[in-house]
Order: sequence, then C-alpha cells, then structure tokens
Amino acid sequence: MSKCRLDYIWLDGYQPTANIRTKSQMIEADSFVGNHEGVPVWGFDGSSTRQAEGHDSDCILQPVRVYKSPLRENSYFVLCEVLNKDGSRHESNNRALIDDEAGAEFWFGFEQEYVLMSSNGRPLGFPEGGYPEPQGPYYCAVGAHNVEGRDLVDEHFEACVAADIGVTGINAEVMLGQWEFQCFGKGAKRAADDLIMARFMLSLLSEKYGFVANMDPKPIRGDWNGSGLHTNFSFDYLRDTGGKDYIEALCQGFEPFHRDHIAVYGAGNEMRLTGAHETASIDRFSFGASNRGASIRIPIYTTTHDWKGYLEDRRPASDADPYQVIHRIMETVKVAHAQALEKMGNA
Repeated sequence: MSKCRLDYIWLDGYQPTANIRTKSQMIEADSFVGNHEGVPVWGFDGSSTRQAEGHDSDCILQPVRVYKSPLRENSYFVLCEVLNKDGSRHESNNRALIDDEAGAEFWFGFEQEYVLMSSNGRPLGFPEGGYPEPQGPYYCAVGAHNVEGRDLVDEHFEACVAADIGVTGINAEVMLGQWEFQCFGKGAKRAADDLIMARFMLSLLSEKYGFVANMDPKPIRGDWNGSGLHTNFSFDYLRDTGGKDYIEALCQGFEPFHRDHIAVYGAGNEMRLTGAHETASIDRFSFGASNRGASIRIPIYTTTHDWKGYLEDRRPASDADPYQVIHRIMETVKVAHAQALEKMGNA
C-alpha cells in the first residue's frame, strides 16, 4: 500500500519573535483526502519549544491548511495551530485571534523583505570586515556585484508557486544581499498562512545553499536600509466605495492606535523606524499619498482609481507575526471605519 509524507509546520513560543518548527510522519495514502480535514491531529514536546513545562509538556498540532509539496512525490506540508492538551487555544496561537467571518472581506498583501547572510554573519556580497559600494545600484538590479543569491531567490519563488502559496513577485532590494517577495491572499487567515509557508520554504531551501534568510529589521547598522513587512490591506467598502474624504478620515482613525500597532509590529523595529531610509518615525503617526516616509501610504493605484482600492501600512518589521499584524489592523479598521462614516455624515 502506498504512503504519503506529511510535514507538520507550526510557530513556537519564543518571545519576542517566534520560530518556525517542523516534524514529519508517513501515513497510508488512501487515508488522506487532500485537505486538512483528512490529516491526523498530532502532538509535540512543548517544553522544547517554550510552549509547555517539562512536567506537563504535551501540546497539540491542529491541522488548518495543506499544501502540496513541490520538493518530492507524495508529500504535503501541513500548517497547524497549537492547542493545549485540552483542545483550548494555546497562548502562542495568534492565528486563533482572527475572526473568520469578519476576515472574509479583507484582502492582504505582504511585502516580505529579508537579507541573505553567509556563514560569517555578513550579507551576501559584503566583504569580510568591510562594506560594498553605497546603496544605489542594488534595487531591482541585475548583474554580478549588483545582486547576490539569485539562484536561491528564484528557486524559492518557483517552489512557492508550485505549492500554491500566494507569492506573486520578487525583487532585489535597496541593500546588497537584500531581497523581497510579495505574498497576497483573499481572506485574512489565508494571507497570513501563505506568508508563514513562504517563510518556511525560504528557510528550508536556504539549508542546501548554506545561507541564512535573516529577518532582523535592521541587520546592518549605519547608512543601510532595514527590512520591513509592508502590509497592504483592503476591505469591501475601501475597494468598492472609498472616496478621498473617507480614506483620509479612515487613516486619521488609525492615529489613536499607533502604539497598539507598534507593540505587535515586530521586535527591533525601533532600530528601523527612524524617519530615514524610507521609514516614518516610530514615535509619530503619519499618512500621505505616495509617501514612503509615512506610517500609512495611500498608493497611486488608489488615488488614480477614484480613491478606491487599498492602503499600505509601512510600519510592520520584517520579523512581525502576520497573524498579529492582521488582527490589529482589523480591530483598528472596525473603529476607524465607523468613525469615518460618521464624520462624513456630519460634514
């Protein structure tokens, strides 16, 4: 009887930044129907992942989404939520915070920046103990000495597409050795699930190259760009109705919650959000059309489509938990949307 391999994937309990974990098992192929409902619930030692104590260490892996692995035959990736042994939500399980019904109308697009590091802890292309030429020629570049690590980046892109992970594009970024992939999903949880899986695939493939996909928001100090997780979002009213007055009022509604957003937008973000290198200051909320130095940018697509479309939150750091980012944006939109409509009605 044929078998299939299941690679279970979850986020651990490390703080302030969770790590991706994985373990594998073989099951009889005829017992698997191709979706998460046919995947057996499994468990793991939570005391080894900072999710339990050693005297009571069992945690549950609850399958929530399945992806066909492009790396081998009869193999699947199984994304899981972590539950306590009684079936309740584990405190590290931020995915469970997202309301499925409310999230259905949301679309999210993440711009995941990262830096490929060599074994010496330096970005690819950085000489030992020194620096390359200043930033300028590296963004969306082509050619030797302008880009590093393209083979891994291309392989990652193609593997994500083959696995039906929502990676839609790639480009070299502003610092040498820095790259970005874009990940889009309709429905709040789908977007975040695909981003976690894309991060997993990047780390998995980087093993054979001997590289580290570094997601520190400021991996190199000095006059070098940091790495962000710019988060584009829209919902029904913003896509279908919008309007200049509405969007500006909606953005204003984000300001009172600025500290709440920063609190869940990634560790080390204070090193990145300085007001320089295409960032806003971490201490001050701002928004503006086509302004990459603002907390929230109103993209040219939106302003040229009768002020309907999407917005870009530029504050999340590259290491941010997408489930926390999405949950915080949805909570703020709930309040800011109602206030914007009320303000327009009273205008």
